[in-house]
Amino acid sequence: MANTQMKPAAALLLFLNFCMYVIVLGIGAWAMNRAIDYGFIIGPGFKLPAHFSPIYFPMGNAATGFFVTFAMLAGVVGVASAIAGINHIRSWNASSLPSAASIAGVAWTFTLLAMGFACKEIELEIRNARLVRMKIQLSFNTTR
Repeated sequence: MANTQMKPAAALLLFLNFCMYVIVLGIGAWAMNRAIDYGFIIGPGFKLPAHFSPIYFPMGNAATGFFVTFAMLAGVVGVASAIAGINHIRSWNASSLPSAASIAGVAWTFTLLAMGFACKEIELEIRNARLVRMKIQLSFNTTR
């Protein structure tokens, strides 16, 4: 590729994007761990609650489970796109660009989907203050 002067700028943006997705994964992992630890206890002798959902989160509202699940998917695919981006920056040729661009597009669509669930969770107005940071990170990732 002729424009190698763009390489440092692309590397910086890739590093920032990678950091944002790692933060989303960390907060999502915390929320998933808390949901597993404090969720429903199902076993012999226990009745299912009236409003049982397999994506139950003890914090937040009905959209929290979907939001955290898709945010973690977006984080994992975003980290994978950062790895593909690192490979593209290392080789910096036309043959490595399509794979990096395609996985980046998939990561961006997962991020938009998670952001949609974040908007729904905000609309329902009962949310956990700790998950607000993950919503902020997702909004930064969707504006790139």
